[in-house]
Amino acid sequence: MLDRRTDSVVCRRSGYRLTIKLFRLIIVVNRLKMSYIRLMSETKYMSEVFRIVAGALRLDVNKVRNYTAYLAEKLEEGGDAPAANRLRKLLAETDHQLQPAHVATRTMPVDGETRFPLLETVGYRNIEPELVLPQEQQDLVEEFISVAKSRAQLEQEDVSTPLTLLVYGPPGCGKSRLARHIANTLGLRLFVARLDGLISSYLGSTAKNIRSVFEFGASTPCVLFLDEFDAIAKLRDDSHELGELKRVVNSFLQNLDALGSESIVLAATNHPQLLDAAVWRRFSYCLEMQLPTAPARHKLWSLFLGRDVGETDREILTDLSEGLSGADIREVCLHLRRRTIAMRMEPTLKETFTNLLRIAGGSPNGAKLLRGLREMEPKRRARTLRQRNATLYSSAHLASLLGKSKATAHRWTQKGASHKNA
Repeated sequence: MLDRRTDSVVCRRSGYRLTIKLFRLIIVVNRLKMSYIRLMSETKYMSEVFRIVAGALRLDVNKVRNYTAYLAEKLEEGGDAPAANRLRKLLAETDHQLQPAHVATRTMPVDGETRFPLLETVGYRNIEPELVLPQEQQDLVEEFISVAKSRAQLEQEDVSTPLTLLVYGPPGCGKSRLARHIANTLGLRLFVARLDGLISSYLGSTAKNIRSVFEFGASTPCVLFLDEFDAIAKLRDDSHELGELKRVVNSFLQNLDALGSESIVLAATNHPQLLDAAVWRRFSYCLEMQLPTAPARHKLWSLFLGRDVGETDREILTDLSEGLSGADIREVCLHLRRRTIAMRMEPTLKETFTNLLRIAGGSPNGAKLLRGLREMEPKRRARTLRQRNATLYSSAHLASLLGKSKATAHRWTQKGASHKNA
């Protein structure tokens, strides 16, 4: 009996010891976890610290200030407001101090002759509209963003290079929206090069302007966007171009090669066939953006209309907008939404169709169906659409689309119906 009591006490004591050891182990694990979190919070900003040090060693006061302000923003976003305020206080205290004579505080670059600004800041909302891309293109964009977010690790592994993306395709396919999406996702400011200011009539000034833009991009945490890129990167063997513009291409290539690994440069063109072959090799990523496919158009109508519409109506709009760009679809939707606000009347399918026909007249991309329908009288439109898809364009849906009665739409689509007296 005594032995059983002794065994019971021993077991309880052993259990207590195990419990105490378990708690101690949990405490140790939590401490290790907190240490790891602190270590990661300290090292995730090392990329900005390295850039500040690099700017200081080169006596580039502008770079030091820009990246210090950027680091303060990141620290505040990460919950370390005291450190962010301390950095901002240091910036404020040093604003009045002397600088090396050859280092000037750089603001936005301007043309040396006309004083015309070479860059403009593009504002974007914190929540940009969803970017609608085919999966393959979406994967490339996500890879580009992931690489941009991992620049600190890439620099430590000595595999970091300037991050460059060339986007090309027809107008209105979302090249500018893509630039805003990338800048917004990375939490960086977006600067767009003004090509009307870059290209100067003075000999040698264009090359100087390009150098100023790249120097600004290298010293400022931002995304630098070169829109209508073909204006400064044309084929050097183009017999129609002056020698000055051919030298501009060489200047651009030299400046792109000299970029630091922290720089992010996007370029966009509607005329990829005009670009010099050497320019293509300088971009680490190239993305062709095309006119939206049927699934993409369906998503764009849902995204931009701003109201609920029936699935059949959405399918009709998706079919009718074949050949239109995303910008065309957005413009139609904005027109309808403005009309709804001003007149307090929900737009009908007929009004949407009328606006599609209007915008198709100025669309350079395609829209063969809509352009053909523009030239037809209503009765012929009904028969053409019925022949295109009898299930989708039923008499009821044709009546809504054309603003006629169901009986009239049915009569118009019958074989042998006369095209007169529409």
